[in-house]
Amino acid sequence: MSTTADPLAALGELPGVPDSVSAMRGAVDRVYGHRVMRRRSAEVTAEAALRGARASAALGGADWPLEEVRRRSDFGADAEARTVGAALRVAAEAGQLLGVWRQSPLRVLARLHLVAAGGGVRDRETARSGGDPVGRPRLAGEPVTELLLDGFPLLDADEVTARLDGLAGLIVAGTAAPALVTAAVVHGELLAVRPFTEYNGLVARAAERLVLIASGLDPKSVCPAELGHAEQGGEAYVRALAGYVSGTPEGVAEWIAHCGRAVELGARESTAVCEALQRGAA
Repeated sequence: MSTTADPLAALGELPGVPDSVSAMRGAVDRVYGHRVMRRRSAEVTAEAALRGARASAALGGADWPLEEVRRRSDFGADAEARTVGAALRVAAEAGQLLGVWRQSPLRVLARLHLVAAGGGVRDRETARSGGDPVGRPRLAGEPVTELLLDGFPLLDADEVTARLDGLAGLIVAGTAAPALVTAAVVHGELLAVRPFTEYNGLVARAAERLVLIASGLDPKSVCPAELGHAEQGGEAYVRALAGYVSGTPEGVAEWIAHCGRAVELGARESTAVCEALQRGAA
C-alpha cells in the first residue's frame, strides 16, 4: 500500500472505481428515495438483515431457502444449521457495535467472532490455558476451517497480527476514500488474513456492512451487500478476491467493483421489498 497519510484515497482513483462508486450510489439512493422508506423503514431493515444473513450463510456453505431460515428456530443440529445460526447472530449483533467500530475495530471483530461461535470458551480450564480460539486471532499452528477460501495461502500468526493492526490503524485514522473503497478493503483484508479458526467469511461480510452503515452511505442498513455477493456466486467471489490478494491495481480495482456490484444488488433487493410492502399496504 502507499505510504501517504491516506493510503485508501488513492484506491478510489483506480480505473473503473469511480464508475463503480457512482453506480452503487445511484442504487442506494433509489431505495432510500422509495416512498415506503418514509413510513416502514424498520421493516425493510429487518428484512434486509434476514436476507443478508441467509446469503452470508450460503457463501459459508449453508445455502438454505429464505423461508427455511425464517421458519427455523433450532440452529444447532448440524454444521449447516450452525452456520445459518451464526450468520443470524452476527447480523443481529453488528448493529449494536457501531459506536465501538471507529475507536476499536479489533474489539468489534473479536466480538463478532465470539457471537458467531455461539458464546465463549467451552470450559474454564481451556480459558486459563488460552486454548480456546473463540473471540481472538488464531495462534501459531492453529488450523483454519474455511472451505471457500482454501485456495489462498494461510498467513502465519505474526503476519495476521501485523495485518490486523494495520487495518485497525486505517479505520481509526479515517480516510477521504469513498465508503465502498473502505468497505471493500476491510472485507478483502479479513478474507485474505483469515484471523480466526472459523467463520472468517461471516465476520468479514459483517464488517463490510458495518463500514457502509458507519460511513453514512447506508445508515438504515437496507442494502445487504452479503446478498449481492451470494447472488454473483461463490466462484466470482473467490475470483475477485484473488485479484485483491494479488495486490495489483487491476486486481484491487476488480475486487472493489465486485463489492460495489454486491451493494447494488442488495439495494435492488430491498427496493423489491419496498414494492412488495407497498402492494400489501394498498
